[in-house]
Amino acid sequence: MFQLDVRSRKPIYEQLVDKIKELIINRILKPDEQLPSVRMLSSQLTVNPNTIQRAYRELENQGYIYSIKGKGNFVAAIELKPNEQKLAELKTDLKRLIAEAIYLGLTKDDIYVLFHEAHQQTKGINSDDTGSFR
Repeated sequence: MFQLDVRSRKPIYEQLVDKIKELIINRILKPDEQLPSVRMLSSQLTVNPNTIQRAYRELENQGYIYSIKGKGNFVAAIELKPNEQKLAELKTDLKRLIAEAIYLGLTKDDIYVLFHEAHQQTKGINSDDTGSFR
């Protein structure tokens, strides 16, 4: 499914949350699709089951997955109503990242290409390289 970086400073459960969110956002994992069991994913990744459980709990708190007792964890359907608090946080983070990117030399066109690629990716359309990066 994916690989984790054990040498990263980022905790394993956070890496796992990020990877699963990425799979959901890019529609690789579909709504109502069952996720691997804690035990199975733990053995595949050679990670403590408590770490997997913590990641699943965090994903559930964020609304990306839901659990059914005795059946497992499933990908939640994407809600079309925006979460205003989460959107505000994302906008703040995005402004900070864009400012840093501009400082490091990314142009407006480069940022637009990145936006376009991300937009296509989340709509399930394969994007091709249509821009240049410095």
